Amino acid sequence: MKIASFLPAAVAAAMIAAPVLAQEVNVYSYRQPELIKPLTDAFTADTGIAVNVAYLDKGMIERLRAEGDRSPADVILTVDIARLAKAVEAGVTQPVSSEVMQANVPAEYRDPGGQWWGLTTRARIVYASKDRVAPGEVTTYEDLADPKWRGRICTRSGTHAYNIALTAAMIAHHGEDYTRGWLKGLKSNLARRPQGNDRAQIKAIWAGQCDISLGNTYYMGKMLENPEQTEWAKAVRLDFPVFEGGGTHVNVSGVAMTKAAPHPQEALKFMEFLTSPEAQEIYAEANYEYPIAPGAKPAALVASWGSFTPDTVNLMDLAGLRAAALRLTQEVDFDG
Repeated sequence: MKIASFLPAAVAAAMIAAPVLAQEVNVYSYRQPELIKPLTDAFTADTGIAVNVAYLDKGMIERLRAEGDRSPADVILTVDIARLAKAVEAGVTQPVSSEVMQANVPAEYRDPGGQWWGLTTRARIVYASKDRVAPGEVTTYEDLADPKWRGRICTRSGTHAYNIALTAAMIAHHGEDYTRGWLKGLKSNLARRPQGNDRAQIKAIWAGQCDISLGNTYYMGKMLENPEQTEWAKAVRLDFPVFEGGGTHVNVSGVAMTKAAPHPQEALKFMEFLTSPEAQEIYAEANYEYPIAPGAKPAALVASWGSFTPDTVNLMDLAGLRAAALRLTQEVDFDG
């Protein structure tokens, strides 16, 4: 090793004697470590780069801001376009350019400036009672405001990120005035005040408290692997409504490199691996989501739910409409 001549001899000797540090990449994740462990294990086996995962159920952006340039995080893994957009707006990410990722991630599932990249998608669909809702009875998202559903719908809070994204998509298709009326109609059709998570709505269908609910597709897989919730899952089917003139609403899980990434080269390798068809299939199977890389296939269980046509509204457009969606939701006192 050649040491610059201006370094003190003691420092030079220390550098020569110091052991070579193992390569690593540090991840802040909204996804539980056990869900991404198959991915990190495969990446380490392939590259020799260790992956350290810190699971954060909330406060990721605040933590990155507080850490600033001293943050150990190289990469963030998160779900929902709103959270990805918030990270970009907070200035805690940096743009990444990669031909590999451009080939693996369709343009509609990545930030035009390279700040975040999609990995998998999930559809926000309708869970319907097998006993009380006929096949084909659920058609469009707009139809959920029809009085025929009076007292038959359950949902989590209208201000939750998942429902705000759906409302933003309604604004994108029809404008604010229509969406305000749609929210009022949907609220009038609720069987109870919005409460709980998506699984709680499916339990309510099983218990006979409502007939349909809004929910993300992957919860079906989660419930089927949970003995206490399998009975709930078997009481419903997945129906894929569409927007009038559009497709089924989808959202995205994604990855971004932090602004202060201490291991940018390793982080880029990890991101490129995550977008590969091989890794997306692993990730999608672990989370019961849909891979987006060309040629990547969903898990057999996910495929059994049926095919659908994703809506083509740009996800960044939805992110830009989330403030309007929240405002309208609060105007109609949806959760009241």
